[in-house]
Amino acid sequence: MLATQEPYSPVAVATATGLLGSQDLACSSEAAFALLRDVEKWPVWLSFCTSARRSEADLTLATGSEIALRGTIPGGREELYEVDRYIDGHMLSLVGAYSLRRRIDFRLEQKASRTRLVARIDYPAYGGVLGAFVDRVTARRRLETALSESLIHFKGLVEYHDVEGDPLLADF
Repeated sequence: MLATQEPYSPVAVATATGLLGSQDLACSSEAAFALLRDVEKWPVWLSFCTSARRSEADLTLATGSEIALRGTIPGGREELYEVDRYIDGHMLSLVGAYSLRRRIDFRLEQKASRTRLVARIDYPAYGGVLGAFVDRVTARRRLETALSESLIHFKGLVEYHDVEGDPLLADF
């Protein structure tokens, strides 16, 4: 690998309140955003999400839409999020409906034929210094791994091209 090339694996960095990860994609931002906008399919690629649904399924996704997520890390109960920033083809940002400190951001950046997906997950760790330490060695590590895996799953789904007539891919 050349020194100027970026590594293939996604970058996941822990921040003071959450995680930041990015992944380069060999597709257009429109194709990536079409998969990102399909909330009901998030559990397929977002590995820490066990279910996702829009409260108003018949309406288009826009600022103010509500999304109910059930995840494995942290917690396990269903939580309600509201879309607070939405730029078609570029950005989708969710904020916790009852806690503004919970935030999930997805941003797409396109340059030529490549697109970069940037994901940021912010959530509070309560309990002072001890609570933050326990979070860092338990849930934060699992969430960091899950975010890295999710970005790779997203890349695989959005870059997959169905090849007609290929017997190996007939069952997909």
